[in-house]
Amino acid sequence: MKLLLDTHTAIWWLDAPRKLGKDGYSLIADPENEVLISAVIPWEIAIKINSGKMPQHMLVTDFLRVLREEEFTLLQIHPLHAIRSGLLPFRHRDPFDRILAAQSLELGLPLISVDKVFDLYGVERIW
Repeated sequence: MKLLLDTHTAIWWLDAPRKLGKDGYSLIADPENEVLISAVIPWEIAIKINSGKMPQHMLVTDFLRVLREEEFTLLQIHPLHAIRSGLLPFRHRDPFDRILAAQSLELGLPLISVDKVFDLYGVERIW
């Protein structure tokens, strides 16, 4: 099964796995599953670090090493994801969440996230 992680899910997986929902944790930990990390995640974290909302994090300072070590797959942002994100109804204005929702919908990937806002878009959300 292929799974897409929300930003907080990726951070919690690395820093505080006890915060993860039981189902999400089990799916990420299962070596049979392919875990995808969107290119939007380091972008969002870098902006939060730069604005002082978050301390430095290895998902920015050593992103590719973390992907390799965790055996996660990088999901690039394709123009179709950007277009779908822009065309989503304005139920949520966060551009990073909108890209994740679009990627989930466009590729038919369940998203592991605690954030119920994704339900507004019909995203298959696991927690």
